[in-house]
Amino acid sequence: MALSSVFESDFGQRTATAVLERDLAEVEADAAAGALARRIVAAVVTNRVDIDARIEAAAPQYPVVQLARMDRSLLRSAIGEVLYSTTPARVAIAEWVELARIYSGDPMRRLMNGVLGRIARETELQNTPSSEEGVSGQHLRPTQEDRRRAARRR
Repeated sequence: MALSSVFESDFGQRTATAVLERDLAEVEADAAAGALARRIVAAVVTNRVDIDARIEAAAPQYPVVQLARMDRSLLRSAIGEVLYSTTPARVAIAEWVELARIYSGDPMRRLMNGVLGRIARETELQNTPSSEEGVSGQHLRPTQEDRRRAARRR
């Protein structure tokens, strides 16, 4: 439902949120599925500029404005779920890659897998403290001090 809402809103007649609410009212959807669709649509609507910038950075040879509407909607929705939902990234990537294959074909499946994989790796690296940082992210001690202490022990 999130994908169809983002796709339909790309035509400019209604907002993605309005389309989603209309669709949810027409169909008796599972409450959890409706909540997830709302989170994905809200993430895409709120963070669209950032999502588009991430697409451009991950796949510069595919400018967002030149992508087909379905491909653009697939990527935006997928990135919205990967970055802004509680769904584990690997699960979300697997689902969106399969949706890309179904709705757009094998070339889009490969593009989706590459873009989402790169974004997930970058996000994971940003959220993982380095070995020199403590749990709070504060440096425990400078690297040079570590080397001096190790030299004194020898």
